[in-house]
Amino acid sequence: MPTAPAAQTPRDCTIADALEVVGDRWSLLIVRELFYAERRFTEIARNTGAPRDILTTRLRKLVEHGVIRREQYSERPPRYEYRLTEAGRALSPVLLTLKRWGNEHVRNGDDPVRFDHTCGGEFVAEVHCEACGEALRHGQLTLEDG
Repeated sequence: MPTAPAAQTPRDCTIADALEVVGDRWSLLIVRELFYAERRFTEIARNTGAPRDILTTRLRKLVEHGVIRREQYSERPPRYEYRLTEAGRALSPVLLTLKRWGNEHVRNGDDPVRFDHTCGGEFVAEVHCEACGEALRHGQLTLEDG
């Protein structure tokens, strides 16, 4: 009779931790909409295509984790809008890098949204080394497992 494989302990990883908070389609699309300056539930629902119940759940989770904050803009009837917190704004490089990947590997260059940098050129996200400034290329990283 074969023995069952030993239980495995998942790798302790901040990527996994981050995915617990923003690791689904709707959460990242909510952050995208707030990054694009949409603030209200109806705008977010329209632009993400998320079902209202799922959108409500994801918005609550993002508020609970400090990614976004909810602000009342009308008392009668009570209405709220959402804004990125500092933690939410810190996701912009993630979104922009994911956008670049999608443009290069999914859409094949057919990108409906473009960002221009203050210098006047088109902005394209790139990951680089903080120490030397060199852009990341395949094979340049060494895993230092803690």
